[in-house]
Amino acid sequence: MPNDSTHPSQPGLTTSETIETLLQRRSIRKYSDAPVTDAQVDAILQAAFRAPTSSNIQSYTVITVRDPETKQKLSVPAGNQKHIVDCPVFLAFCADLTRLEHVLRERGHTLEDNNLEIGLVSSIDASLVGMSAYLAADSLGIKGVMIGAVRNDAVEIAEILELPKFVYCVFGMCLGYPAEMPQQKPRMDQNFTVHREKFQPEKIAPSVEAYDPALRSHYESIGKATTPDSWSHDMDKKFHPQLRDGLREQLKKQGFDFR
Repeated sequence: MPNDSTHPSQPGLTTSETIETLLQRRSIRKYSDAPVTDAQVDAILQAAFRAPTSSNIQSYTVITVRDPETKQKLSVPAGNQKHIVDCPVFLAFCADLTRLEHVLRERGHTLEDNNLEIGLVSSIDASLVGMSAYLAADSLGIKGVMIGAVRNDAVEIAEILELPKFVYCVFGMCLGYPAEMPQQKPRMDQNFTVHREKFQPEKIAPSVEAYDPALRSHYESIGKATTPDSWSHDMDKKFHPQLRDGLREQLKKQGFDFR
């Protein structure tokens, strides 16, 4: 039976334990000394592997990393993010076509020169598992942060983790018990990001115009320098020139053509 109820502080708003967990989600980059056990990680991943997977391909692999030296190596191409080194356990969520390639080769076929679809499918599979793992961890009081910067140098990350052809790290995740709970960053107003029945282009400009001052206010409240056009400024700076312009060639070396 569904476990629906109303929000305690906002009567009439549907809520549940899972909804409240997601509404309180924030990225955690500082961790206490409390250990995250292998049994906990196993339980988290066992639950996460029930995430949807296209055509039951299960085109993912997760590598758990605890060794301080390996975490240090991973942190360098990922922008020297200190929390990668400090977290009790780092999870590398990988798109993995090796099992599919094995099956095809046994039958005289191959994934060589694979197209965009299979690359997307495996990347989405890994992402669904990753978010499911984050939610499962949170239910145990274990929190963390996603690390997309592993794609700064997909080849170097592959070398560190000894990933074979047909495997690449889509993103990483630091996990641990939080040493602090930072203030939540606001999200864009749902009225702008949910469209009814069809895409509504008239929502684009107002969504940005409303979000820039909201994000600026958040940053100012935590003492972080920003600009009046906070989000717009950050996005323009991040994506011009293009971010990770060499990624396509790096992924091709790992066997993902994305053509």
